[in-house]
Amino acid sequence: MAILDTTVVNLGLHAIQGDLHVSLTVLQWVLDIYNLVYAGFILTGGVLGDLFGRRRVFSIGIALFTFGSLICALAPNATLLICGRGVAGLGAALQLPGALSILTVTFPEPAERARAIAIWGGFNGLAMAVGPTVGGLLVDYFGWRSIFYLVVPFGAAALVLAFTSVSESASPKGRRLDLSGQVLSILALGLLAFGFIQAPALGWSSPLILGCVFGSAVSFAALLKVESATPGALLSPAVFRNRAFSVAIANAAMMTFGFYTLLFIFPLYLQEIRGNSAVVTGLKLLPLSITFFLVSLIAGRLLHRVGARALIAAGLGLFGAGLLALTLVSGQSSFAAMVPALVAIGLGNGLAFGAIMTVAVSNVDDSRSGMSSGLVNVARMVGATLGVAIPGSIFGAHVVRAGHDVTKFLVGMHRAFFLAGLDEVAGGLIALSFLGFAAKQALDTRKQREYGRDRDAA
Repeated sequence: MAILDTTVVNLGLHAIQGDLHVSLTVLQWVLDIYNLVYAGFILTGGVLGDLFGRRRVFSIGIALFTFGSLICALAPNATLLICGRGVAGLGAALQLPGALSILTVTFPEPAERARAIAIWGGFNGLAMAVGPTVGGLLVDYFGWRSIFYLVVPFGAAALVLAFTSVSESASPKGRRLDLSGQVLSILALGLLAFGFIQAPALGWSSPLILGCVFGSAVSFAALLKVESATPGALLSPAVFRNRAFSVAIANAAMMTFGFYTLLFIFPLYLQEIRGNSAVVTGLKLLPLSITFFLVSLIAGRLLHRVGARALIAAGLGLFGAGLLALTLVSGQSSFAAMVPALVAIGLGNGLAFGAIMTVAVSNVDDSRSGMSSGLVNVARMVGATLGVAIPGSIFGAHVVRAGHDVTKFLVGMHRAFFLAGLDEVAGGLIALSFLGFAAKQALDTRKQREYGRDRDAA
């Protein structure tokens, strides 16, 4: 629901503008308010689940997301539409880290956990890739409000399943509601997100943007200092001393960096250079999404056979190779020639995604699964934001000068994909060099600890 929403809504912007008669600035905030609220509260959402019940907070997130979508579907004006998107963003901030932390505590056995997280990751990728197709079909045939109405039955079903199939769990012992940590984390993440969102319009040297980035850095530094001295804190800086966890966080950001670069630029190439419609563009992304999804179904089993180090390094390496292969694409290239690159990207994501998430949550105690889930999602959010901002700026610099010049468009696209491809290859090398056997040892230690608990209980 949450991932699909971020890709589907883009396809409805033109129709929303025509129906509600709003400016481009207002239209931008229809997208940005969701991302801003989601980014600001994502770490808070994960920790609230640890304190007050993971199923409870997850369900509240689903309810808010569904309610916010219903507000959007019924909105008579842009103000209510933006408010509804903000409510949905808050729901996503409670829902996404809650989903990963629920998987962490529901599947204590390492192999089952790895498989569950890999399948969860596959549906994330599927939602990212099929979003444009679904959005195009809904907007063309049922109007822009249908993309929000679609959420309602899925939200209702998710709530029923949560209360009938998910056990409640919480880890409040020795912890409390850390208000100073909550405020500082919201400031750090919110200012960072706002700065990146507004930078393309205002310029990176704008005093407002520089002030946001500086304020985010100061807030984050203050957060680490305050949390180091706070018992039962929102964020435990000690978790970053675990090498496997830190590498997984870095890999999560680097993987998402490349994926959002691809999703931002490649559809523009298919539509503007090759003249494909939104629906056809979405269909042409299916080799990537289907491969991602299918490989995710078996990646969990592979994790315990070959180890996280090999799986992540191979996955990010294949992802990088696919992006670098797309730098050879021209305006006359057949789509069939691009399919191997898209399959390589889907294969790489399918192998690496679940392994990265499993390493991250398995190297932090289950009592802080919400915190670790929140941090992984923060890393993904930062990677996604940078993946649009940095390669997008390189690409945009050429496109602005290009007009309808296909050659300059392709130069900008190739340079952006080259940077993103190097990022993925570097992520694979980091996993190969620094992850070592730490992740496997952590999983083995957890398995031994759980076996000991089961033996004692027996």
